This record gives sequence, C-alpha cells and structure tokens, in this order.
Amino acid sequence: MEHALYRLLDEQQVRYQRFEHPPVYTCEEAARLIPDLPGAECKNLFLCDAKGRRHFLVAVPADAGVDIKALGEALEAKGLRFASPERLKKYLGLEPGSVTLLAAVNDREQQVEVVVDEALWTREAILCHPLVNTATLSVPLEDLARLLAHTGHTPRVIAVPQKPIH
Repeated sequence: MEHALYRLLDEQQVRYQRFEHPPVYTCEEAARLIPDLPGAECKNLFLCDAKGRRHFLVAVPADAGVDIKALGEALEAKGLRFASPERLKKYLGLEPGSVTLLAAVNDREQQVEVVVDEALWTREAILCHPLVNTATLSVPLEDLARLLAHTGHTPRVIAVPQKPIH
C-alpha cells in the first residue's frame, strides 16, 4: 500500500521529503521521537455520524483540541464520534495510529469527507504519514491540494471548533 502511494505521488508530480522514524501513535510521541521537520504538524481524526452514514477525515494543528460536538453541528452531522478501527480499515485501509490526509487515496468511492482546519491550510507544507506510522512526509500545500483534488476529495476548509486541551 505504501509503495502504491509513492508511485501515485510520483505520477502526480507531488513533491515530498521523507523522514523515517520509530512507530508513533500520538502527536505527543511524534513530538518526542521525530526531529523538527519542515511543515505543519497535524492531528488527524477519523469520525462518523451517529448512524455511520457519513465519514470524515479531519486534520487540525497537532496542538489543537477538537470540540467534536460543535464540529458535528458545523458539518450538520448528528452524533459525531470517533469511527471504529473496523471502519478505519474499511473506508481508508488504515490501522489506528496511521491516520493521514494521504489516506484519501484509498477512498476510491469518495465515501469520506475531508475537512481541514483553516490554520493548517495557510501553511507552506503539511506533515503526513505515508499510510504507515513509521515515516513522515513533508508535502507542499499546493501539491497536497492537487493530490486531494485528483482523488475527488477537495477539502472543506473551515475553522474547526476547538476546546482546550487539559
């Protein structure tokens, strides 16, 4: 799966810098284990509505706390919640800990809505896992936007409602 992603990135002329590292499962682990990389660190959430009919891949700055209830209201998705590992595998082909904006390439039927916080969408580059949590890519925003559009996932860029992290 990871090799297919690199082929697609090359075919679509998406520039990236690749950095290998030990497996990371949280933003805190990434901050500890990964050196400063060029690009915005982000937190990625895979969410679904109460009935499991709508799915969302949400990217926010790594230090953001997301108010999921308020986000559900903003997206008109009742009962927004974290999707199960089974849904993550079914819709994005990922294991927990590897959620990334680049996973949109695995959603060939456009069943997942991509939502990006406006603070991320102003950065020159965004850091993304290449479908595994043992590497990080720094991808220029313009290239990432073009790749997402190519997959049929033009992101909805909004001010994602935040709550304080305790």
